[in-house]
Amino acid sequence: MQAFRFDAIDLPPEAIAARARVRAFLAEEGARRHFVPYRNSWNSFDPDFTRRAGAAGFIGVTWPRAYGGAAQSPLVRFVITAEMLAAGAPCGAHWIADRQSGPQILRNGSERARREILPRIAAGECYFAIGMSEPNSGSDLAATRTSARRDGEDWLINGQKIWTSNAHRAHYLIALTRTGEAGPDRHGGLTQFIVDLSRPGVTVRPIRNLAGGHEFNEVFFDDYRVPDDMRVGGVGEGWRMVTSELAFERSGPDRFLSDYRLLVELIERLRENPGAREEIAIGRLVAHLAALLRMSTAVAGLLDRGENPAVEAALVKDVGTAFEREIPEIARLLVASQPSFDAEDPFSQALAQVTLHAPSFTLRGGTREILRGMIARGLGLR
Repeated sequence: MQAFRFDAIDLPPEAIAARARVRAFLAEEGARRHFVPYRNSWNSFDPDFTRRAGAAGFIGVTWPRAYGGAAQSPLVRFVITAEMLAAGAPCGAHWIADRQSGPQILRNGSERARREILPRIAAGECYFAIGMSEPNSGSDLAATRTSARRDGEDWLINGQKIWTSNAHRAHYLIALTRTGEAGPDRHGGLTQFIVDLSRPGVTVRPIRNLAGGHEFNEVFFDDYRVPDDMRVGGVGEGWRMVTSELAFERSGPDRFLSDYRLLVELIERLRENPGAREEIAIGRLVAHLAALLRMSTAVAGLLDRGENPAVEAALVKDVGTAFEREIPEIARLLVASQPSFDAEDPFSQALAQVTLHAPSFTLRGGTREILRGMIARGLGLR
């Protein structure tokens, strides 16, 4: 049985200094009206903002300086990330690359991949998508059928990925492929590759979401040729690669701060004359937020020590996205306001933004059923 670890973390001085720097940067961005907080979330795609964030040194901060980074700890990145989310900054262009693809390449990519790709990510000029999910398999990554077959010094990839966020705007994605037999535990025979989306053999088709936006995509591979030095990790090590990558994806503050701006606007709306019902509801939400912040910071501390807190990350993601789903429901009950993008007040606009996107919160990054199976296994219950 595995014991969960959510140890209290004291932020180092460099993280506290980073908080002051990023707050000043975001205040200037807001003063110049470069973004509207309650109209954005972390997946709002704004290449101009990403370039400015890169120039200010807020992307790839944990990477060595030789690859464009600042050689800082994951706790520094955690603080920067939380501040960006709290401000409602449009981080979607660099989010995946900074959060997981870049660290994966740094740890397990070839030297060529590190030299060619990481400095461009850190500069805010290179974007990534995630090539994991497939039709009819959902969050069951062990059921991956997209194949990669060795052909001389290259590999030929054939198959399909789905729900691939921003693949139509990204430069690369890291694709999980099947290169061999699954074996008795179903985790064998998987390998990851860096896919250059500008090369022949890959087609991206849009999937429109409920809000009418184009974020999701289908990605098709037809004899897509990728050099062997664009492989991530060893052949057959894909399961280990992808589970370590998901620890970055599932544990961060984006798993409970996606609709933080709605919570802020809710508090602002009720500030003048809250009743007992409103005070209890807001107090409960703030208490949950504080607990999630502690849990997520603790996971960042484990990552800082080079550990792989996959189960703790799954728990943060499950509890965090449930919290995110609660906020618009509670806001709707406490304030009689019609959600509308055309409304003049920020609360109604934020409520409209979150209401349309909330159904995806407990799906992206792994469904609750898959996550709870991982947690149960970690507790020795299955």
